[in-house]
Amino acid sequence: MKIILILGRPSTSCSDENVEKIRQKVNEDRQYTIDEISEALGVSWSSCQQILTMDLNMRCVAAKFVPRLLKQEQKNTRLTLCHDLKNQIESDPNFLSKVITGDESWCYGYDPETKQASSQWKTPTSPRPKKA
Repeated sequence: MKIILILGRPSTSCSDENVEKIRQKVNEDRQYTIDEISEALGVSWSSCQQILTMDLNMRCVAAKFVPRLLKQEQKNTRLTLCHDLKNQIESDPNFLSKVITGDESWCYGYDPETKQASSQWKTPTSPRPKKA
């Protein structure tokens, strides 16, 4: 005779219906946090975390940083600009004297995404996300 000891209340949040809702929510946007998913679906944080990690076998990973992730069109544009600059320097020897330089201040035209903000949910078979 086996005796099974169950501590606490049985979980009702880990139903097939909630698993499917969470799967759809993650497929909608893989950068949702557990907080956002649990709030949107009305499922507790711990149940949401358990469904993501145990039932859906997903992990939250940071995107791999790739220094230059350019499309072929962008590569061609860069090459064309370099050829144009080379031609201008060859045709006008004073071209570089007309170039205005600045000090060492940098102004970004965008807010770089943090490592945590770039984290995404992925399954073991899906490729690791990349960001440029």
